[in-house]
Amino acid sequence: MNTELQKKIMDAFIGKVVRKDLAFLVRGNLPVPTYVLEYLLGQYCASDDQEQIKQGLEKVKEVITNNYVQRQDAEMIKGLIHDQGRYRIIDNISVQLSERDDEYHASFANLGISHVPIGAQYVKQNPKLLSGNGVWCIVTVGYIPGENIKVRWEIQTLKPIQISNIDVQDYIAQRQKFSTDEWIDFLIHTVGLNPDVMNRREKFICLSRLLPHVENNFNLMELGPKGTGKSHIYQELSPYGVLVSGGDVTSARLFVKMSGNKEIIGLVGYWDVVAWDEFEQQKGTATDGKLIDIMQNYLANKKFNRGKGTHEASASMCFVGNTKHTVPYMLRNSHLFESIPNSFIKSAFLDRIHLYNPGWEVSILKKSSFSQDYGLITDYIAAVLHELRKVDYSQLISQYADFSKTLSQRDMEGINKTFSGFIKLLYPDGKFTDEEAYEIIDYATECRKRVKDQIYIIDATFVEQGIAQFEYTKPNGQKVQVETLERLENPNIIIKYSGESTPEPETEPEEAPAPEPVKEEPKLTSKHIDIRENQKGVSYKSLFGDYMRTAKKMTIIDPYIRAVFQIDNLVDLIRTFIESTTELEGLEIELHTYETDEKRPNLIDNLDQIQDDLARYNIEFTYAFDADHDRCIKLDNGWRMVLSRGIDIFEKFDRFSLSNQRQELRRCRAFSVTYLEE
Repeated sequence: MNTELQKKIMDAFIGKVVRKDLAFLVRGNLPVPTYVLEYLLGQYCASDDQEQIKQGLEKVKEVITNNYVQRQDAEMIKGLIHDQGRYRIIDNISVQLSERDDEYHASFANLGISHVPIGAQYVKQNPKLLSGNGVWCIVTVGYIPGENIKVRWEIQTLKPIQISNIDVQDYIAQRQKFSTDEWIDFLIHTVGLNPDVMNRREKFICLSRLLPHVENNFNLMELGPKGTGKSHIYQELSPYGVLVSGGDVTSARLFVKMSGNKEIIGLVGYWDVVAWDEFEQQKGTATDGKLIDIMQNYLANKKFNRGKGTHEASASMCFVGNTKHTVPYMLRNSHLFESIPNSFIKSAFLDRIHLYNPGWEVSILKKSSFSQDYGLITDYIAAVLHELRKVDYSQLISQYADFSKTLSQRDMEGINKTFSGFIKLLYPDGKFTDEEAYEIIDYATECRKRVKDQIYIIDATFVEQGIAQFEYTKPNGQKVQVETLERLENPNIIIKYSGESTPEPETEPEEAPAPEPVKEEPKLTSKHIDIRENQKGVSYKSLFGDYMRTAKKMTIIDPYIRAVFQIDNLVDLIRTFIESTTELEGLEIELHTYETDEKRPNLIDNLDQIQDDLARYNIEFTYAFDADHDRCIKLDNGWRMVLSRGIDIFEKFDRFSLSNQRQELRRCRAFSVTYLEE
């Protein structure tokens, strides 16, 4: 994080931020959620003063050591409570109503005691205690000595580890002090990740995981390789969310449990977000048929029926799991839902998913992937997102886009809810530019299209109803067609929709082999292309090779040929020119770039090396430091390619990766090329 942004954060949110690596320093091997540790760090380490942080860390370690109950130390803690009469602990507390005794009983997950009476006022103030998953609390537990005592443990004080109140308007006001790029990086730091190793699209994918926290009844699915942090946010971020194992979910636990004639509401009644972890096919695990039926109704209508009553809830539902194959393999042989349990691969269920997040685009988490800078205390941002669930910005989308009438109501609901959620995350004050609005609209539309494309492959009845066109018209009349990135990256894979048949080739009598057809020359046209951020399958040869074929001179105008990787790009482009042209003799290459006077000597040394090397092949290479902001490639056959960001079109890649050798395997930065014939 740059110093200026760090100062902004500390000034705007003093007392509400913490250095994100501190939780790892005090956690050790303790299975404590990040928001519990950051709650404590926020009490003692919400500062940029290194000495204060050092002292605060010692205090937090002392609290964890003395008060956090580890299961192996449970008997020792019980002894302390007995000997001292009372003792303050940190533990996960769950509560059940005992009808026989007509009172609430608490269970301590790590301390290992249960049936402890708890005052009704605590349950009334904190109803999630009844959810079955427990709430992390700071509790003063007392011991009652004497004879004929039914229960010797008593709860003297109980405080859930979460912020009691926040000022959302102050949070919104502070947002105005940050640029959009700064705010996005701030949010990425807040969820514990390092924005410096991500491009903008990867940041959007990670922030999409927050949408269920800020939007009521938001249904998200994310599938991707292991180790990309898909469940990180749902497990660590918020006391308002719960992460459950996909194989352990039942309709009773999730929706309603029947106890005699009494209906006990399940997880969806207490939590903002219920996330299914490891939502994938597992051998020997059968899915409750009732669960799927109730789930489909809930995802569509926010209501569920079990027993006599109809209940309504606002919990968002997230499904995260691992993919078994690469994206090209799935596109060619099955579909992008192939790894989820078979019983859920039904169009009625899948059509209720608002957003399919492309988890395969996120890099596997490494040590450098985690933040070591300041972000909001997770408990604070969780409380803010909880409050922002009351706001709805979905109606604003109609001011920017008129969508095709071929889209269904569920298509539009997914796009609208994603748009509303992103506005609340990035622009909670409701102030954003047209360009920023369309960035969200395009991402929301793409993620809903990803759902619909796969349903067409799975269910023929959807194909019979007509293929939806994911396009919209801007107020100025411009039409925009949205495509998923994986389709753009794999244009040669023919997607076969369910119900479509492949005609059998007609058999004809054998004939003498026909002579090999003469390869037609590529047809060159003036055009404009846009390459999406994170798109693969692009190379200098695919972009420029056909246009270079008849050229003998190439002029490159790019003021940013300075860094080592930019010079590598230049050499790659020169190689492409040499390999593409039909005439190697007498080639000329002319570079116009720029560098400051003090750094120019080093660049001259590097360019002279290229010049000397090319001279051995009778190729003339010249350069000049006279470029301004224009960036283009001019060829002496009359073609000019205008480049929005010069030849620096690729994201960083590892030195020892295949993408180092093959440009088609590299992720691209967003850029455009305009081809003009002069």
